[in-house]
Amino acid sequence: MSIVKNAPKTATTIVIRSESSARVSNSRDPYYSLMRRLFQEDATAIRGQKFLNLVESRQKEGNPLQTNEWKMIIEYLGVSRASFYSMRNKLTGAGLISVKNRKYNLSSQFSKDLMDMARWWWTAILENKEESLE
Repeated sequence: MSIVKNAPKTATTIVIRSESSARVSNSRDPYYSLMRRLFQEDATAIRGQKFLNLVESRQKEGNPLQTNEWKMIIEYLGVSRASFYSMRNKLTGAGLISVKNRKYNLSSQFSKDLMDMARWWWTAILENKEESLE
């Protein structure tokens, strides 16, 4: 039997929009817009944002959120344990957070993967020089 919290956390799906008006940076709430690209349901996107904000604030305070605080987290988010781990695994798979030494941390992997994809498309497919990507 598979347990959700132990499910593979290697990949997730993100919605890419082609219209420039739909860019995350053009949104009134970029964080929420990013979450809506990861999560189909509005409520899950809001919970994902709340969880990331919690991870971020605790990391900045020098008191990282720990994995053994899951009971507090599910109460704070108002979700079941399975729903929390499903959401957490999606955020981990997207590279937005990582879990090291039983502590949640914001991760730069998401940014690195997107930059790598953009660079590859720009140079290999469109045959542009990498320097002109900016």
